[in-house]
Amino acid sequence: MTWNGSNIDHPPVQLAFLTAENGLNMRVESTFFNDPGNPGGEPGQPFQNLWDYEVVEAFFLNDKNQYLEVELCPHGQHIVLLLKGFRDCFADLLPMKYNSTIKGDTWEGTAVIPSSYFPPNVSKFNAYAIHGSGSARTYEALYPTFEGKHSGPDFHRLEYFQKIEFQTLLPQNWTSDYYSNEWQPVLL
Repeated sequence: MTWNGSNIDHPPVQLAFLTAENGLNMRVESTFFNDPGNPGGEPGQPFQNLWDYEVVEAFFLNDKNQYLEVELCPHGQHIVLLLKGFRDCFADLLPMKYNSTIKGDTWEGTAVIPSSYFPPNVSKFNAYAIHGSGSARTYEALYPTFEGKHSGPDFHRLEYFQKIEFQTLLPQNWTSDYYSNEWQPVLL
């Protein structure tokens, strides 16, 4: 669905998450639009303002509005942001293992998100996909905004995120003494 609940005219993005050594494996399968085209950054490396291109995004949120945003591009670039409150980013352009392949009109990407990037006690989730240019720009959402009170897409509307049983994917994220190097300065 689009960000506001309209139907899409292509197969939906497929996301899968699996526990990986020292993190979480995120796998994407999606239609490849090539619109906008390649942002030009080096594949496998972080790229600033990736949300201006074709991407799939995953957001992991806790009950204190601390969250992780991961964006993957079909051309191989990514961006990882850590936010300590609504739009309050304190770390970005973090390194991550990521590779992608384009096959005709589809693409696949696999990333290993380090466990230290997740805020403690992740309890909510949302995912998005963006593609197209100009008036054809399309914003898709796993959990869209249906209320009609918003005039445009905003993926930081945390109130629309839904529950996730994250402790089964990353049990250490739910231990009482979980403070990673990335989050410790913010949490203490």
